[in-house]
Amino acid sequence: MRLLLMSDTHLPQRAKELPARLLELVPGADVVIHAGDWVDTATLDLLESRARRLVGVYGNNDGPELRARLPEVARAELGGLRFGVVHETGAARGREERCARRFPDLDVLVFGHSHIPWDTEAPGGLRLLNPDSPTDRRRQPHCTFMTAEAGEGRLTGVRLHRLPPRR
Repeated sequence: MRLLLMSDTHLPQRAKELPARLLELVPGADVVIHAGDWVDTATLDLLESRARRLVGVYGNNDGPELRARLPEVARAELGGLRFGVVHETGAARGREERCARRFPDLDVLVFGHSHIPWDTEAPGGLRLLNPDSPTDRRRQPHCTFMTAEAGEGRLTGVRLHRLPPRR
């Protein structure tokens, strides 16, 4: 099962549109995961229309229209793994332990908010992934997103993709 992970798209505030390279991957992914801060409903509509399956949550910058359509926390079984998606996980310090306590029933937690790519494992095996933002690099050198594969209860091929600077 091919996964495409993104967060913090902040459209149209931080960019006018999603990067073409990212959009090209949407139809080929079995599941697209968005960890919140969409900002506009047009991005949700676009991904819903192009993705085979979309798992998303709202973030702190998402207004009432997005909050009416998306949960704060989403859960899905993908490739024999229990996934969770949430926007905020708090400070980096202590994140793994805090998330392991909050989500003891998950194998993988995808989150956003910090605009800092993240790939760690908590005590007990919870994998934490933050794909960062494909549109708003903030203090990072590149805008990014992630891909991965889930199957037979294993997460493999986790890859952070750097996007070229916008013109």
